[in-house]
Amino acid sequence: MLVFPFADDNVQGGHFPLITYIFLVVNVLIFFFETQLSEPALAAFMHNFGVVPAEVTEGHDLLTLFTNMFLHGGWMHLIGNMLFLWIFADNIEALVGSTRFFIFYIIGGLLATFGHIWFNWDSTIPAVGASGAIAAVMGAYIVLFPQSRIKMLFLIFPFTVSAFVFLGFWIFSQVSSGIADLGVTTADTAGVAWWAHIGGFVFGVGVGFYWRAAGALRGVFLGDKKFTA
Repeated sequence: MLVFPFADDNVQGGHFPLITYIFLVVNVLIFFFETQLSEPALAAFMHNFGVVPAEVTEGHDLLTLFTNMFLHGGWMHLIGNMLFLWIFADNIEALVGSTRFFIFYIIGGLLATFGHIWFNWDSTIPAVGASGAIAAVMGAYIVLFPQSRIKMLFLIFPFTVSAFVFLGFWIFSQVSSGIADLGVTTADTAGVAWWAHIGGFVFGVGVGFYWRAAGALRGVFLGDKKFTA
């Protein structure tokens, strides 16, 4: 990947992002556990704890609706998700507090998983990853901090773009890819659960507007800028 984000403007003060850091550590530890498994054992682990739409729609293995969001299918999958969690989640948790953030993250992950299941009803392939829950975080972020500066690298050259531009392009690419897959292939055969991302993001946008209307931003500093409403 030649262009990628590495930082953003941070909320000054606010709640310590404890849950964000816990999620980061838990995801990394579980992935390291995965790396210790043999190939057959890893396949069984993914099937047992990843979400298999065809089984969930029959009322089986419902716990996997939760467990799937803490598993990852490879180093790049883990690194990409944890990078986005690191950049975007701390501001949301700093703004709303650890308890509300925890509930928001889990519900976002669940709704994202349902989005994947809806478009892959009969799939027998396990889906894993934190990206649906993280997409919810990104949805809330674009509403709450659209002018936040996202720090990017192109090879070794740094530059910045607004969160609105970065996240707007990101969700556009997800929707375009999800629509392109309809009737052609499935998200899991393509390797990316596009509709989980879209579902999580839409949920996050809705919650972001609620928090904004409730005055969550009042008096908050983002970098050196203060919100007044």
